[in-house]
Amino acid sequence: MREILLLKLGEIVLKGLNRGMFEQRLVKNLTWRLRAVGEFDIYCLQSTIYVEPKDESVDMDAAVDAVSRVFGIVSICRAAECEKDMDVILDTALEFLADRLETARTFKVDAKRADKTFPKKSPEIAMEIGGALHDRFPHLKVDVENPELCVKVEVRDRMAYVHANPLPGAGGMPVGINGRAALLLSGGIDSPVAGYMIAKRGVSLHGIHFFSYPYTSERAKKKVLELGEKLTRYNGRLRVSMVPFTKIQEEIRAHCREDMFTLIMRRFMMRISERVAREYDCRALITGESLGQVASQTMEAMGVTGAVCELPVLRPVVGMDKEEIVRIARKIDTFEISILPYEDCCTVFTPKHPKTKPRKYDVEAEEAKLPVEELVEEAVAQIEVITLE
Repeated sequence: MREILLLKLGEIVLKGLNRGMFEQRLVKNLTWRLRAVGEFDIYCLQSTIYVEPKDESVDMDAAVDAVSRVFGIVSICRAAECEKDMDVILDTALEFLADRLETARTFKVDAKRADKTFPKKSPEIAMEIGGALHDRFPHLKVDVENPELCVKVEVRDRMAYVHANPLPGAGGMPVGINGRAALLLSGGIDSPVAGYMIAKRGVSLHGIHFFSYPYTSERAKKKVLELGEKLTRYNGRLRVSMVPFTKIQEEIRAHCREDMFTLIMRRFMMRISERVAREYDCRALITGESLGQVASQTMEAMGVTGAVCELPVLRPVVGMDKEEIVRIARKIDTFEISILPYEDCCTVFTPKHPKTKPRKYDVEAEEAKLPVEELVEEAVAQIEVITLE
């Protein structure tokens, strides 16, 4: 008996003639993600990804953990492989699922016969295996609606497979299939969640972080890189462009109206981010803005700050409340890092009464007091790129 993983595809199965491209990308992502666990044969047949260890010593728990964060998979089945023979299938189920059969109170058997040359049909397989398991474990009661243990038997072209109670996958689409986007990554709760949500739609991320030393500390910078490392579990390798922002903020404070500090600062961020995005072939910018959460995230303010960009600005958490965002942050394990008390540059020189309904021409009039292009060029020239694995 050999244990393998059967990975069930999600919305990829709805794709048409380009479905093979999605499957190839998913296999590539799985190969990359599993390289630290061991050597595997990974291939796609009949809307299922097969992950077969080449060595019996491979840690399958680690393999499951790795693939659980690969977008494009809706469920993960730890399955035992066996010959396509009813007696062998029963013996495999008894051996592979013995512990769970002993502790469960209710069960049912589902069967799927993908190999139409197999002599028994799916209902016949389920009835025969189910009856035999009940004979061996008479304490089990059959519950076809909500069983505690659902035993699955799949008779496929090459072999038969036995598994039970699949684990949830990450869903979404394979990262990279929908291009790359630049994530404005702060040290807060929202932006890592925004990056996760866009990565789930098949987009590879490039991080951009603005720091204002000495107003922000090295610990704040380290915090952001730790958040980026959490995102690599879903995105894979992540480059983060670290942008020095101190001079720009000081120039804004020295020459512009206080109530527009944040707006002008964010317009500079968007300009610089678009420059970085184009350098790394990103097709959009991603922000963690949530409508009405702070003064700079009103519709008017977002319109003014986004007006300096030609690339689309994706705001995946714009309609979510804080509780919803925190729930996802806990799920992806970024929340505890985000709440560490190391502030980012967005909290530097915060106005007492920020403008919540700005007019574009008023903001542009204040910006005209600054050498905008010169400041942008200087910041871009000093960017440091850090690669996270």
